[in-house]
Amino acid sequence: MAALQTVILQLAEAGRTVVERGLVLASGGNLSARLDDGTFVVTASGTWLDRLTDEDFSVIDTEGSVVAGNPRPSVEWKLHHHTYAARRDVTAVVHLHPQHVLLVDMLGHPIRCTTLDHAFYLGSVARVPFRPAGSEEIAALASEAVSDGTNAVVLAHHGCSALGDSVPMALRRAMNLEEAATMTYRLLLAGDTDSDFPEEYRGRIISV
Repeated sequence: MAALQTVILQLAEAGRTVVERGLVLASGGNLSARLDDGTFVVTASGTWLDRLTDEDFSVIDTEGSVVAGNPRPSVEWKLHHHTYAARRDVTAVVHLHPQHVLLVDMLGHPIRCTTLDHAFYLGSVARVPFRPAGSEEIAALASEAVSDGTNAVVLAHHGCSALGDSVPMALRRAMNLEEAATMTYRLLLAGDTDSDFPEEYRGRIISV
């Protein structure tokens, strides 16, 4: 966990990165990090992720109340709130709307973790059906999907969330998820529906 100013700087850098890499447009996503006191900081409603300043963050307590910062948190704050409640090991959530993640899901295919990096940083990818953005229902479904230790979940017709024990790790997983989806899509274009990372090595990866 970390102090407020530290994570704000990390989240602002993550916001610039995901926009620059085309993983999201303008305000189409939200970022958060858990603080030392158990509260979490999340991007405010309508904020452009590549232009984040100190005023673009809300601090929310464990009961779901805004206790500091911007009074209008992202409509998706419940998604982050439920995820932190379900996963005590998670201290950062990157929620984005990347094109290939959504494209592969809408084609009815799972995202395959085909490379060493994908297998190490993601391992597997969960998926939940569409529910309205900001609803209690989508927050509950997404948190339940990652409660077993999974660190990436696709939200059908919406986006995805990547989890980590730090902002950089959550960001790394979000980028790996979009790369895995891009690879999956290209394999599908080539007519391949079977190629995947060797199953016998998945549990033996120590580091990348």
